[in-house]
Amino acid sequence: MGFFPSPARIEWSSLLATLRGIGRHADAVLLQRNVPWEAFAQDPDAPSRRFADLVNLVRLSREQGLEPIFVVDALNGLDRRTFQGVPAAWGKPSFADPRIRRAFKNFALRIVRTFQPRFLGLGSEVNTYMAAHPEDAPHLVSLYRETYAAVKRASPATRVFTTFQWDELRAAPGGPDWHLIEAFEPRLDLWVISSYPCLWLGGRPPGSGYYAPLALRTDRPLAVAEGGCASRDSSRRPASEQNPSDYLNAIADQLGPRLAFWIYLLYNDLDLGSYREAIGRERDLQTLELFARMGLADADGRPKPALDTWDRIRRKLRERR
Repeated sequence: MGFFPSPARIEWSSLLATLRGIGRHADAVLLQRNVPWEAFAQDPDAPSRRFADLVNLVRLSREQGLEPIFVVDALNGLDRRTFQGVPAAWGKPSFADPRIRRAFKNFALRIVRTFQPRFLGLGSEVNTYMAAHPEDAPHLVSLYRETYAAVKRASPATRVFTTFQWDELRAAPGGPDWHLIEAFEPRLDLWVISSYPCLWLGGRPPGSGYYAPLALRTDRPLAVAEGGCASRDSSRRPASEQNPSDYLNAIADQLGPRLAFWIYLLYNDLDLGSYREAIGRERDLQTLELFARMGLADADGRPKPALDTWDRIRRKLRERR
């Protein structure tokens, strides 16, 4: 069980405080990184400042006793319908572009060869992109398959997956869009979701059957790669202090014994003022506001009631194993 290592503020001291807090309450961190497209377009061993930063973050995480779980991400984390950081000179991004395919695969291979991770994700919330760009979906799937095979040749023990946005998948007319997951079979070592149900249910937490269809559909191991519910209202969604605890209990009760890993989005809340300059686009900042109060501690590290719920569930799941 773990978190994204997202600091409350974009400061070195804040990052260290977040990692120390995670180290007291978790076993893992999820390191989700966008592809450095130009650096890796030709060579998996290319020099990259961003990869050097990742090496340092892995070191800091391991110093806190945390296992890194990696996700290679081609898309904008605040808008999964769009790519992130592709050079403008490359034109309109597509998973059919040989440069994008090489860079994605090379970056994944660099991570595998450097860290020999137990878990590696190839893409995040990919069903959102596939639904928005059905013409490009076959290219995304074929790139996943090619990269999966390359990763397995380099590190057969690494368990490889991509992640699916469960709330969107579940809300499809007629029931979950299973074909968007099953297009990746049999090259899914586990089925991995993200879930932010309070954003989809008008500020309410999930009910008793919310995740049951997922557990019934596959006998693969399951995992949660990100998710949460806010404890305070935003300008666009109501919230309550009880919602994060209800969310955590729903995951534990419905999926707990099947989970290979479980990542909650934020250990601590985010100070949006600190993030404003880094985010840039006002639309993305408004989206970030929906997530900024999902921490199990506030921006100054003071625990919320849901942190006790998390700790209790973590103890219980560890006892079962």
